[in-house]
Amino acid sequence: MQVDKDKIGKVVDQFNGVDIYYNGSTGNVSGRNLTKDGYNLGQKYQCVEFIKRYYYQRFNHKMPDSYGHAKNYFDESIADGQLNPKRNLLQFHNGSPTKPQVEDIIVFGWSRYGHVAIISKVSDNEIEIIQQNPGPNKSSRATYPLIFNKGLWKIDSFRILGYLRKNIQNNNSDL
Repeated sequence: MQVDKDKIGKVVDQFNGVDIYYNGSTGNVSGRNLTKDGYNLGQKYQCVEFIKRYYYQRFNHKMPDSYGHAKNYFDESIADGQLNPKRNLLQFHNGSPTKPQVEDIIVFGWSRYGHVAIISKVSDNEIEIIQQNPGPNKSSRATYPLIFNKGLWKIDSFRILGYLRKNIQNNNSDL
């Protein structure tokens, strides 16, 4: 697997005006990214940094717990459709009566650290995600089958834990 070190930190895609950067290998770290007011967005060019930066730029959303690996963004103990207090976002299990939406954060539980991305398109039979740090030779976009069966929406891919969404009924993002 060839990593282009000169490309690290260069924009490779964009979604709703938020840039996606090349990171080389998935384990590469280029320092911490903080906002001007000191909010921790995460390790530069990692997947978590993208989703937090996306929510900060698009929704002025700051997560109460600004740390954690990607798979820690989903809490299995929280019931479907309830508030995840560490993220101040509604949380839906994969296999929910609530259909995924564009701009939801999708959480993958595979690997030691997991992976997170933003849902960029939704139809009745598939979703597209946009991601940062998928690996040196993988695309920033990927699609997955979406299945509706017995009243539940399931994204058909290995170890998708669920998705998180901004609570539009609660506009105070700093709770």
